[in-house]
Amino acid sequence: MDTTRDRDGEGRARSARPRDGLGRPLPYGAPGVERQPEGVVRAPEETVAEAQALLDAGKPFHAHEVFEDAWKSGPDAERALWRGLAQLAVGLTHAARGNLMGGARLLRRGAGAVEEWAAGAGPERGRPHGMDLPGLVRWARELADTVERTGAAVDAQARAPRLR
Repeated sequence: MDTTRDRDGEGRARSARPRDGLGRPLPYGAPGVERQPEGVVRAPEETVAEAQALLDAGKPFHAHEVFEDAWKSGPDAERALWRGLAQLAVGLTHAARGNLMGGARLLRRGAGAVEEWAAGAGPERGRPHGMDLPGLVRWARELADTVERTGAAVDAQARAPRLR
């Protein structure tokens, strides 16, 4: 086992390096952005509010971690929704980091997942937990088109979506 890497109590790699607002690792000892704790179980409304605050602050990587917690701990019927939202946040992260092809691909994948979930969701369809799923799908596809057309990284804070 590689003992030079940071590991948790179960031996899984867990980098203790500080990270910037887009989740990129910084040198040890550098000031970084406080990381989201993993495995937090939140009510859906708390998930949406916390993720929106992080997106508004230009921290889509951290919003992705909040969505990931909901995906892993939420009811089976909503896992695909939260996974799709996590993909949208990661797509924005990559587009802001300059990985335009990966960002566009993840934005489209997340949009497709959210759209597919909404189509089969029943009475809540496009507004589970107050979220505007059709608006998020449009936002993601437009942003994917923009990064491909311009070939330029985006400002994560300026291009953050409105979840509700």
